[in-house]
Amino acid sequence: MKRLFGKKKPLFKNIINPPFWVIVIVLLGMISFSGCLQDDLVLDHVEIREYQGERLSSINDFRENSIKGPQYVDKENYTLKITGLIENPKNFSYNEIINNFPIYTKVVTLYCVEGWSTKILWEGFLLSDILEETNPLSEGNVIIFHAYDGYTTSLPLEYVKNKNIIIAYKMNNVTLPPERGFPFQLVAESKWGYKWIKWITEIELSDNTNYKGFWESRGYSNKGDLNESYFE
Repeated sequence: MKRLFGKKKPLFKNIINPPFWVIVIVLLGMISFSGCLQDDLVLDHVEIREYQGERLSSINDFRENSIKGPQYVDKENYTLKITGLIENPKNFSYNEIINNFPIYTKVVTLYCVEGWSTKILWEGFLLSDILEETNPLSEGNVIIFHAYDGYTTSLPLEYVKNKNIIIAYKMNNVTLPPERGFPFQLVAESKWGYKWIKWITEIELSDNTNYKGFWESRGYSNKGDLNESYFE
């Protein structure tokens, strides 16, 4: 982790004049398939594709699989809430986060349970740094993350500290596009992709070690470790 300052004749007549039912099936297939595709995203800076000799994936290599589709958060009205078992609950604006906390970079690969992966240069702040601002209570041992679309997940506080987990606001040198989780996405390294929550709006310190988020309550592993099955 580094801290910062691409004329033959037809063989069959029906290929030229297919029956109506064939046209319907083809159109439905095109509609279904197009739902998995995505046009290139609009980026605020030039995306880098290599970092310190490592080849990076593209921002466009991600697949859209969020529970309610991409969320579009207004930066000017955005608030990140820090709540739960802490002495001093905090509300931070987007600019307060970006300007007041040390920024770090990490190259980390996201592995999705769907079978695809992306290696990205992430840039953001340490989750432990922002928690220190709130004076966590000793009984707090689980962090519950809440997203703009209602998605939730959780991680042990010990894991967050030991791994120097960051919350990213940039990827490959560009600000997170809305489709990628703007304003903030958790970089849950060594965890399956469903732990990488996007559009974070609240970070809650809890003592509920049995808390289960959106996918975890539907049978996915609460630990989410890459070296273990993602389904319980």
